[in-house]
Amino acid sequence: MYDIVIIGAGITGSMLSWKLSRYQLKVAVLEKENDIAEGATMANSAVVHVGYDPEDGSLKAELNVKGAQQYEAICKQLHCTYKTVGAYIAACGAEEEQQLLVLKGRADARGIPYRLLTGDEARAEEPNLSENVTQVLDFYTTAVIYPWEVAIACMESACQNGTELFLNAPCLNINKHEDCYVIETPKGIFRTRYVVNAAGVHAEEIHNMIAKADWHATPRKGEYYVLDQDAQPIRHIIFPVPSKEKGKGVLAIPTVYGNTLIGPNSDFLDDPDDNGTTVEGLAYVRTNISKTLKNIPLNRSIRTFAGIRPTTTCPDFIVEEVAGTPHFIDAVSIESPGLASSPAIADRIISILAETLKLTENPDADMSRRKPVVLADMTPEERNALIAKEPAYGKIICRCEQISEGEILDCIRRPCGAKTVKGIKKRARPGMGRCQGGFCEPKIVHILAAELGISPLDVVYDSEKSNILESENRL
Repeated sequence: MYDIVIIGAGITGSMLSWKLSRYQLKVAVLEKENDIAEGATMANSAVVHVGYDPEDGSLKAELNVKGAQQYEAICKQLHCTYKTVGAYIAACGAEEEQQLLVLKGRADARGIPYRLLTGDEARAEEPNLSENVTQVLDFYTTAVIYPWEVAIACMESACQNGTELFLNAPCLNINKHEDCYVIETPKGIFRTRYVVNAAGVHAEEIHNMIAKADWHATPRKGEYYVLDQDAQPIRHIIFPVPSKEKGKGVLAIPTVYGNTLIGPNSDFLDDPDDNGTTVEGLAYVRTNISKTLKNIPLNRSIRTFAGIRPTTTCPDFIVEEVAGTPHFIDAVSIESPGLASSPAIADRIISILAETLKLTENPDADMSRRKPVVLADMTPEERNALIAKEPAYGKIICRCEQISEGEILDCIRRPCGAKTVKGIKKRARPGMGRCQGGFCEPKIVHILAAELGISPLDVVYDSEKSNILESENRL
């Protein structure tokens, strides 16, 4: 019998599993996909919002501010990349300037630092700001991360402390018994005292297995361009003034590794798994980015992608025990600023658990993890010493990002290690560069096959059925 089963290994489920791993508990995480952080956590704007945007009195406002304040320390502890770049909220005209004053008032009340700049002052720092921009509210402590890196790091540390992760384990049914819940999956039956529903866009399906939800999932798609590292049109995140209809709008984001994201749009979906890009969606992004920015080199795009936001008919986060169903906790409707809020969402769930579950700290818990080897972060002397000891670090596999075979092997061999081509891409970054895996992917397939002891024909890109090779054609 488990103490807690968490359904979903996105940033919410992974952050919670990590924070719970400091206690003497038997915890399992069930994830329907073939890896950690495959849903909304994999495809979003990657911004640690500081908390100026959510409405006063909302759970979003409370947890956003509290969560964002924890992120830098968490990233340092787990050896994840955290880059403070600042965020410009760009107003175009007097009406939008009035909305900046609303955001400024919220920032004052919540203790969030900012600067108020004229359009010309802002263009002196960001020359590609449109001439339409008349005033800017600069939240200069805003940071960017790689969301999947943080989720993977959390799960890696949690599993080292005894958490059990089950991939390809969709929840098929849940039955409430007198003393436990019984969860049916293709990986077997799981009995648990507590359930946490962190299933993202599929959270309503999970909730309805035990009680009819009084909210409805209405997922939204957001599409993005990824610009080459050489483009670099901005230094800050550039937001339009937010609106209720389109949320935070089409923005530009400098990533932690030098690319630039442009997007997203916001379209409601019937299919919560429809993460394909569209001609119409990308055209909307191209048109609307011109409101706040000029000279954006979209011809330097190296990739487009789409992510699904787990929006519901409830305008706020839902983080609570389900009424009439003791020990079943929802963590749903976690759209933006869900990434920034995830540490505080985990804290809130733990406080709910603590009302009826004894939480005793495990003196042997290690809340850190072994720092990944990244050649790019090492001095020439450190690299040479490492290569002399482990020659695989001297063999470059990904030319664009200068990723070595040693780094790829390390990410396969770690706890919760990569078992797919995309899993390696998420952990060590080969294939993230200009050629998008055109040169390195065949080599990665053979490295994976050798490490996993399987045929290259059985290596998959992502899901269990996404085989890259179909047949042997060499005599």
